Amino acid sequence: MIKIKTKSFELAVSTLGNESADNFALVLPGRLDTKDYENMKGHVTYLASKGYFAVSFDPPGSWESAGGIELYTMTNYLKAINELIEYYGNKPTLLLGHSRGGSMAVLAGLRNPFVTKFIAIFSACSYAPGKYSGNPDLEWKKQGYKINKRDVPGKESEFVEYKLPYSFVEDSGQYDMYEELSKSTKPKLFVYGTRDELVPPALAKEVYEVASEPKELASINSDHDYRRHPKLIDEVNVIVGKFLDKYENG
Repeated sequence: MIKIKTKSFELAVSTLGNESADNFALVLPGRLDTKDYENMKGHVTYLASKGYFAVSFDPPGSWESAGGIELYTMTNYLKAINELIEYYGNKPTLLLGHSRGGSMAVLAGLRNPFVTKFIAIFSACSYAPGKYSGNPDLEWKKQGYKINKRDVPGKESEFVEYKLPYSFVEDSGQYDMYEELSKSTKPKLFVYGTRDELVPPALAKEVYEVASEPKELASINSDHDYRRHPKLIDEVNVIVGKFLDKYENG
């Protein structure tokens, strides 16, 4: 792990591959997840083997990146992605993310001109009130924060605890990617888990149907936390590899 300073943040990053490579990849953790989870490490390793300079990072306000939890918003996550792309030279960029990280891959992929293709694994693409999350979490709103626990990498019986402010929900509510997805001509891959209860297959298929060509849809037999199963991480990498081979010039 190293720390770098972008225009707005001090971010903890892990990197693999040749920094001089022509192509750049960012691997994006899910909500309050870390770059050090096995799926993030596995995808970084795989993309480096495909010739990318691959980077994952802890979003602002989480894990080893600087700042308090109030920094942890989709707006700041998006800003960090854009600033990292700039920091590493505005190269042709692949974005790959899991869960909320996949949502961020789509969001930044749609809006950043240096992103050439993007991959969302088990991800929603709208956080507009009522569209994905259903009824508002009134207890969260009343309390002002919600306690979220995440297991420490390599120590599943140990946890870190975050008091995620309700402002996270309010910030997320402005992001609905459906209309932009329907117009994007960048290659895009959506992967869903057949046993995923957090982002059900029907929702992933709906996102795929909304998206314009070129696009790909794939599935694995998994619940939302495929990161706990090395064989499933490898299976996702095989799907990613086929997508990259098909759209290597895109």
